[in-house]
Amino acid sequence: MPALQQLQRKIRSAADLHMVVRTMKALAAVSIRQYEDAVRALDGYYEAVELGLRAVLRDHPLAGCAPQSVATVALILGSDQGMAGRFNEAMLDFAVDWLRRDGNRQETAECWVAGEKAAGGAEERFGKVDAFFVLPTSVQGIAAIVQEVLLRYEKRSTQGLCRLLLFHNRPLAAAAYEQQCRLLMPPDENWLRQMAGQRWPGRCLPMVPAPWQEAFPALISEYLFVTLFRGFATSLAAENAARLAAMQRAEKNIEELQANLQARYHTLRQTVITEELFDIISGFEALGGAQGPMAKAKKTTT
Repeated sequence: MPALQQLQRKIRSAADLHMVVRTMKALAAVSIRQYEDAVRALDGYYEAVELGLRAVLRDHPLAGCAPQSVATVALILGSDQGMAGRFNEAMLDFAVDWLRRDGNRQETAECWVAGEKAAGGAEERFGKVDAFFVLPTSVQGIAAIVQEVLLRYEKRSTQGLCRLLLFHNRPLAAAAYEQQCRLLMPPDENWLRQMAGQRWPGRCLPMVPAPWQEAFPALISEYLFVTLFRGFATSLAAENAARLAAMQRAEKNIEELQANLQARYHTLRQTVITEELFDIISGFEALGGAQGPMAKAKKTTT
């Protein structure tokens, strides 16, 4: 009986854990949807900013718009919550490898991290975390953290020229994800030249009333905001995709464990019942064997 009670407790614990995993799986699926919708909603805004840059760059040279940077700031987007597999470890390893291939040592780059779970691993790989940001819990909170990053970068730029690199995961099909790096500041001059050389999509050529000195920095500021916003939304979608995949694997393992526990429980219960039946039969036979001679003697005397 103690063994049966122990198996019953394990079965109840597995059922409770299964319920938790299913709940987290549902929450991850819902969260993926809201972040993916946010990324799609920004596509039109991003295209409008690109059109503005193309209009400004049509008749203006690019000389000096992307000065040589002397320092590197690596902004790494991780997660604040666990149970997402190697989401943070894969991102940090990718950032270190990318900087090494780029001719930089991770110890010389400033490390900015968004996500508590990624901060610990960043300290091991980069030596220290120069800036830490708390990830938002919904789409509505992304704008605030983007503004915080921009203010931090503006303050850092007053100390000297530096480039801002964004490292984040982006979701793929079937709840998978991959790592990505993007140069945010200064703007990629090849990208700007490519936009300036593209044909205008409409018949009427664009006219920019504002002077170059005002229009170009304003558009670059909008480009930086929308790119950072998309990066955070994409990373959060990838995080929930990783958590969804982890919960699917956990759910499968728990279901296999439940089936194993149920099979062991039924086998042990059948064994206990069989042993009890044998005890009853043995007791009945023993009792019948003791009364047999007495019954025969009584029958003889009569």
